[in-house]
Amino acid sequence: MNSARHAPTGLATTSELGVLGVRDLDFTVDRVPVGAGLGTLVERYWMTSWDLPTGRPASVTLLPHPCVNLVFDRGQLMISGVGSERFTYAYQGRGRVFGIKFRPGGFQPFHGGPVAELTDQVRPLATLWGETDATAFADELAAAAELPDLVAVAERWLRAHWPEPDSEVARVGRIVRALLHDRSITRVQDVTERFGLSMRTLQRLFQRYVGVSPKWVLRRYRLHEAAARLAEGAGGTWADVAVDLGYFDQSHFIRDFVRAVGLTPVAYAEACLRREAPLSA
Repeated sequence: MNSARHAPTGLATTSELGVLGVRDLDFTVDRVPVGAGLGTLVERYWMTSWDLPTGRPASVTLLPHPCVNLVFDRGQLMISGVGSERFTYAYQGRGRVFGIKFRPGGFQPFHGGPVAELTDQVRPLATLWGETDATAFADELAAAAELPDLVAVAERWLRAHWPEPDSEVARVGRIVRALLHDRSITRVQDVTERFGLSMRTLQRLFQRYVGVSPKWVLRRYRLHEAAARLAEGAGGTWADVAVDLGYFDQSHFIRDFVRAVGLTPVAYAEACLRREAPLSA
């Protein structure tokens, strides 16, 4: 059964979209809001869990958000940078993956350097916090029985390593929220005008704090919504979806969609209608 516990959305800098195809009924997604004082840098906690019959494999294909995650999977605690391409996660038997999703820009104060260094990278947390702390953190997560226990462990370690305040994170957050929610923003130039930044300053800000360009973020959020609407069979055609999301050039929408998802909007919608997911990394 697929379910989710939703975090408050008032200050959200990411959506809860990004799973491609019809959502698989073989896994459960839980999302948990962060504790007091941590929401400036952390978006939410999440856990994916599954319990499959012996011999039946499954997989899920994701279109990543512009976020760094700390991911605890199969005993390993890893820093997962922004993924620029879709990827497929295969699973079987019984298991779970726990993650800390940082806000876009929110991991930079922990990392110290440009977050673009982490894009499409997966690195052991030990490379940042040292072997002793990373191992102790992973051991405590492995011993946690339930999701609230995992969250409690994560919050204790986050607070112990909490960085100094950085006002640029809040500025990045305001820009990213606008990219996520404001349909009047259809070009990066709209962002520079809205926030009084030069194009060069904006690009440098995102390279250092987010890891991908503002154009990439805008496109990714719109494609998340397009994929969700097509999968749900919402009213209207894919052309209607393209216009609603600010694509005035339908060929541009098709090109972006195929590059991100691997199928045309029509083929994707038809696959979802048949409850098929011919999607792979």
